[in-house]
This record gives sequence, structure tokens and C-alpha cells, in this order.
Amino acid sequence: MDVLIERDGRAGRITLNRPRALNSLTHDMLHTVRAALDAWAADPTVATVVLTGAGERGLCAGADIRAMHDDAKAGGAGYRVFFRDEYRLNELISRYPKPYVAVMDGITMGGGVGLSAHAALRVVTERTTVAMPETRIGLVPDVGGSRLLARAPGELGTHLALTAGSMTAGDALHCGFADHFVPSADLPGLLAALAQRDPAEALAAYATEAPESELAAQRDWIDACYAADEVEEILERLTACGVTEAKEAAEQIAAKSPTMLKVTLAALRRARAHTSLGQTLDQEYRISCAALDHHDLVEGIRAQVVDKDRNPQWRPASLAEVGPAEVAAFFAPPADGDLGLG
Repeated sequence: MDVLIERDGRAGRITLNRPRALNSLTHDMLHTVRAALDAWAADPTVATVVLTGAGERGLCAGADIRAMHDDAKAGGAGYRVFFRDEYRLNELISRYPKPYVAVMDGITMGGGVGLSAHAALRVVTERTTVAMPETRIGLVPDVGGSRLLARAPGELGTHLALTAGSMTAGDALHCGFADHFVPSADLPGLLAALAQRDPAEALAAYATEAPESELAAQRDWIDACYAADEVEEILERLTACGVTEAKEAAEQIAAKSPTMLKVTLAALRRARAHTSLGQTLDQEYRISCAALDHHDLVEGIRAQVVDKDRNPQWRPASLAEVGPAEVAAFFAPPADGDLGLG
């Protein structure tokens, strides 16, 4: 089974169980998680829901992007439905009527963030790496990630989104993607406590002070450079500011899809004005559906995962060729309508 659904005392346990694939998500896995949450919401014997990932490498690396690549080449009909079901599940998690505890141990990326970072209680460890790396494959941060990034302190979220950068446990706590730090050696004890006790009591017994955020220490140059509302100006500021990390960030951004960089920046700026996660998910659904029809998604996954030549040929190839009309097209309602979550 790709998802294990179990009862453990007063807790309902969801374990993503594709460790060889870093627990990447299939459509059937989304259905299984949704069915369990729907059933437990009305079950008085379930007091807490706990999400974990099988294996030692992480909670979840996101969607199966090779499958996404193949579906997009065939027209993208399958992943339009996948995104619709995934985003609705993300929204349910954000308002789940019982404590939902997500253990973000190890790699937690993309769709894994969607299943965890909207939870009521989010736990990270010293092994945690959190990222929304979608611009690396010609996509845009989704699963509500653009809302989380938009609400991060200063311009940290803009930096993470455009570079596809990753967060340590300390960064995730500082940026609003997590709530508690528990050493990985203490996770068995925490899980046992969650089966018997109120989550707040269990976490009080096991949570400790987290490491400092490395990103927080770089706020000065990040805020100054990423405050611009055009990708071109952000790159100019990064190149000119004289900080080594800024120059490296500029190089990372320059390698990404020009179209998706501009759409990502526009999405984050718009998400800042959203009053609910549902609004952001509706926006992300529009963007993701449009991305399935765009050359750069298939090409980005090809370069990173299929052929692994790390040499994507973006179309168009320069930021100057991506105008306001091309960006606006990603925010138009899809043919099958919006999610209606906002």
C-alpha cells in the first residue's frame, strides 16, 4: 500500500509509504488520504491525526513529476484532475476539525508541503529540508505554497521561490512553514505520546529550541534586492549588491524559465492580498492548468528528471520576451472552471 492508514490509540496515523520514491504522491494516494480524513472527522474515537513518511529520507518529495511530464505531453487532462483533488485536500487540511500533526522529518518538498505546512501542528527536525522547488522544472510554487512564501518575513519567500532554494529546520520555523522542533531521535517517543495524550502536551514534552535560521541572518540584502516588482530589476540588484550569496542567487534565477519566473513573482505579489488559503489555491489552479499547456513544464522536467542533461531550452528564452499579456494568461480561469475555494 502506498499509504498506510492505521489507528494508534487515540490517534489516526497516515504514513506515506513509497520510500524508494521518497514518498512522492500519486493520485490514488491523494484519494486514500482524503478518505481517511473524511472518515476520522466524524469518528469520536479519533482525537488526533498524525502524518509521517516511511523510510529515513523524508516525508514527501512532492508529486511524481515524471508522470506529470508524460501526462502534460499527452494533453494534461490527468494532472488537471490531480491538481483539483490535491488543492482541495490541502484546503481541507488547513481547516481540519481535529488536531492534525505533520512530522516534516527529512525532505519535505512541493506536494509534501501541501500535506504538512497547512496543518495545525507542524514538526521539523535537524534532518528537515523544506522547499518549493517548482521553478526548477518550469512550474510555479503551488499547493498553497505561494501563500506561505508570500507571508514569510520580508522578501525571504520571494528569494526562495525564484531560486527554488531550500530551508533548514530553523529557516522553516522562521518563515512560517513549521511550529515545533523535535530532535529526530525523539520522534518515536513523540509518536507514542500522540497516541495517548493531547498533542499540545505531547509536544511540550518533546519540543526543544531550534537551530538559528540561516536565512534570517541574510535579510538585509535579500529584502533590498527582492523588493523590486520586476524579475529583471531583482537580477540587477542581486548582481550589483556585492554579496557573494546574492551573486549566486542571481545565477540560480537566470537558469530558470523566464516565463515561470515572471508568473511566480506575480503570483506571490497577488497572494499577499489574499485573505484565505482558498483564494491562493484557486489562483494556483489557474496557473497550474496553464502550465500544463506550456512548453517549459515538459522541457523543465525532461532536463531535470528524464534526460537529466540539466540543459533546458526555455521558450521564450529571455525575460525580455515575456510581456504582461503572457503573464496575465496564466491567471485566466481554466476551461473547466475554478476550484471555488476562495
